[in-house]
Amino acid sequence: MVGTSTKPVVHLLAGLPGSGKSTYARALEKDGVTRLSVDERIIARHGVLGADYPASVHFELARPIVDEVRQELTRLVRCGRSAVLDHALDRRSEREAYKSLVSANGGNWRLMYFKADRGTLLRRLACRYARGGVGDVTPQMLDWTAANWEEPVDEGEEVLEQS
Repeated sequence: MVGTSTKPVVHLLAGLPGSGKSTYARALEKDGVTRLSVDERIIARHGVLGADYPASVHFELARPIVDEVRQELTRLVRCGRSAVLDHALDRRSEREAYKSLVSANGGNWRLMYFKADRGTLLRRLACRYARGGVGDVTPQMLDWTAANWEEPVDEGEEVLEQS
């Protein structure tokens, strides 16, 4: 078709725990988009943060997995495959690096910001763990994450208000 882009699309998801990133990513996966989940790979290899290994080694354990996912994402885009990065993307610099990676390898990106207030996040996290979800984000952990989070502003983000 004339005027139709055949470039792959990479969905970059940003949001705090419980904001809906993984739910969104799984829906895209059902539509044939390749889902890359950093958290699931960490859990499969090392277990659950706080239960199977201490927080003090989390970033050390996560680093090679994040690098692996970045390499896989690069291969997918170069092969013309769309993907969704199921990862929090807490920092603007991280989001910018992924946007550059996608563009440099011939893809288009969509930055999706899942915005939710603390009450909504706590309610969703409680429901997740009541259903047998993995991990446990306490209110204190959520507050720490929120305090260290860089909210996407003027980054080309699409804001999805969560309630």
